[in-house]
Amino acid sequence: MLNEFSRTELLFGPDTMEKLKRMRILIFGIGGVGGYVTEALARSGVGHLALVDNDTVGLTNLNRQIIATHRTIGRYKVDVMKERILDINPEADVATHCCFYLPETQDQFDFTQYDYIADAIDTVAGKIQIILAAKAAGTPVISSMGAGNKIDPGAFRIADIYETSVCPLAKVMRKELKKRGVDSLKVVYSTETPLTPRDSMEQKGTAHRPVPGSTAFVPSVAGLLMAGEILRDLTGLRPRYSC
Repeated sequence: MLNEFSRTELLFGPDTMEKLKRMRILIFGIGGVGGYVTEALARSGVGHLALVDNDTVGLTNLNRQIIATHRTIGRYKVDVMKERILDINPEADVATHCCFYLPETQDQFDFTQYDYIADAIDTVAGKIQIILAAKAAGTPVISSMGAGNKIDPGAFRIADIYETSVCPLAKVMRKELKKRGVDSLKVVYSTETPLTPRDSMEQKGTAHRPVPGSTAFVPSVAGLLMAGEILRDLTGLRPRYSC
């Protein structure tokens, strides 16, 4: 019988699709990268998704975030993403956490209950907390590095954090994780040298750090690469290439 995932099943097979239906994945950050991670996992038949983000959809999200439309501006991203997932797969189990992962909120999450963790947030402190918690729980984790100020979607790579280069965020993360004794971490990163964003009204209104420039076609690629790697790790399926 045909269903939402019939075309995927042609490649993965029924046993793998049943396995994906049982998988539980925790996703931090439902923005430019994380929105595409979530969308791809939902469209691949993953049955249980937990979404973590404390932000609402804003006007400047419209250029790159899959959940951002004029109708969703002002709504919490986790709520909008949950609706999309259930429109794709009404049988999906979707949990939402409208919060930021901090020491005071970490008790809301038991990382041992998940099969995979996706880190798609952009703050160093939060990323470190997520990675340390995942490592302590023995749960696989993949982390996105910098996607802002980039214009080449073909420059993204999947690698261990200690094999990365060029990316400024990856450089900081290597240093911080090494200090904490983390000896490996799977990441998606770009080998493209970041551009310097032009001044704008949004830049002038930001006190803490410069607002990165972005495009529709760079964060999406990073997110889809992350989702693909998660699915390959969960299913054991890998592409075949002829020499």
